[in-house]
Order: sequence, then structure tokens, then C-alpha cells
Amino acid sequence: MIPIKTPEEIELMRESALLVSRTLGMLAEKVEPGVTTLELDKLAYEFILDHGAKSGFLGLYDFPNTLCASPNDQVVHGIPTNTPLKEGDIISLDCGARLNGFYGDQAYTFPVGEIDPKVAKLLKATREGLELGVKQAKAGNRIGDIGHAIQSHCEAHGYGVVRELVGHGLGKQMHEKPEVPNYGKQGKGPLLRKGMVLAIEPMINLGTKRILQLRDGWTILAADRQASAHYEHDVAIGAEGPDVLTTFKYVEAALEKKGALVI
Repeated sequence: MIPIKTPEEIELMRESALLVSRTLGMLAEKVEPGVTTLELDKLAYEFILDHGAKSGFLGLYDFPNTLCASPNDQVVHGIPTNTPLKEGDIISLDCGARLNGFYGDQAYTFPVGEIDPKVAKLLKATREGLELGVKQAKAGNRIGDIGHAIQSHCEAHGYGVVRELVGHGLGKQMHEKPEVPNYGKQGKGPLLRKGMVLAIEPMINLGTKRILQLRDGWTILAADRQASAHYEHDVAIGAEGPDVLTTFKYVEAALEKKGALVI
């Protein structure tokens, strides 16, 4: 059964979600050539604790860090390292926090300095796909409507839509029912009802949709080793449409302040 949240629970989830958004906004100020993802991970851990919450990822299924930090051809679940980011990289930062007994979960793919225009187009299309998917997250629609919106937009640009990794329900557990694929058919899948909360997160590859997993048991790569993008929002199904609990405004403000590319 898909959990239904009360209005009061959704407001608690909004606090968790916004804390993750603020964490990513803080990190946006630090993403630049020379910084390591382990340094970013430490900053995220301390920021979340300083705001009275707990890391949502650290220890979850034995994951070793607060951030999933996935550069370039890594799709998701990258483990932070001491390797410095360099000009032209992209880095997907996926962050979770647990506050008030509920999880928040959000991802953003950052350009590191000036990036290849074709990679910038991938990031733009992936974020647009997320926004189109979110628009379909309304009572009376079905899960397939979300996936179809994402898939049709991203495939129209020639990109690979990852099949094995999907979005999910969110609440007192990081992963609840239902699964939220980034592909699908209109009118198919579970019915969306007021009070459901979904983490919608397109994972889109510049080339092939196929993926590989490293021997660390976590890191997922695009099989052709081309760039991959990942954006994520937490969305409550409201009576009058989607209620987006997370926001990119903190990230965008930080990027604009330092003159970085805003996708």
C-alpha cells in the first residue's frame, strides 16, 4: 500500500525537504575547481547536524557518506573521494536529511567552471524533464504519466533514459512505495492520490541508457562513459496539483552570486 500523509505530516516533510535544499545551496558556493567531494561531504554533514537533523544517507544500507557525489560519467551513488574537481567537470550531488521523523531528498548536477556546450544541453534537458514530470504529479493521474513526460522530452533530445534506477515514495522511510520510473506510458501504473509524496529524479545519459556498476557496490556509470545528469525534487500530491517541497532557489542564488552557470 502506498502511504498517504496528512497535511500536518506534509508540513513536517517540507521542513526536511527545505533543509536539504539549503544544504545544496550552501554547497553550490563551494563547488569549484580544486575542491574535493570529500570536503563537500564534510560540509554537508556538519550543516545538517547544525540544523538539528541527521544525515539521511550516512549508514543507510551501509552507505559510507552524507552525499552521493557522482562526477561526469557517474550516474548516481558515487562515493566522495579526495580527487579534486577540475574545470569542465560536472558533479551530481544527491543529499538526504532526516528531520521531525521524516526524510528530505534532493539532487542537483553542478557545472564546475565552464563546461562543454553539449553537456550543458544535457543538464538543461534533464532539468526540464524533471519539471515536466513534476507537472504530472497530481491527483487522478498515474505514475506512468510522470515517466512518460520525462522520457518523451529527454529522448526527443537523443538522450538515454536510465531504466534500472527510479524515483520513489518518501516519508518516514527514505524509500517507500511506489517506484517512480523516468519512463512509462500515459495512463498506466498506480493512481496518484492526494497526500502521496514522491521523490521524482530523472537520471539521463548523454549517450546510451545502459549502465554499469563499479566493484565498490555503489557507483553507477554510464556504460559508454559519457556524461550523465541527475536532478530531483520531493513532491506532495495536492488537491489542486503538485506541491513541490524542495526548491532550487538556494542553489540558483548561490550560483548567480559567484557568476556560475545556472541551468
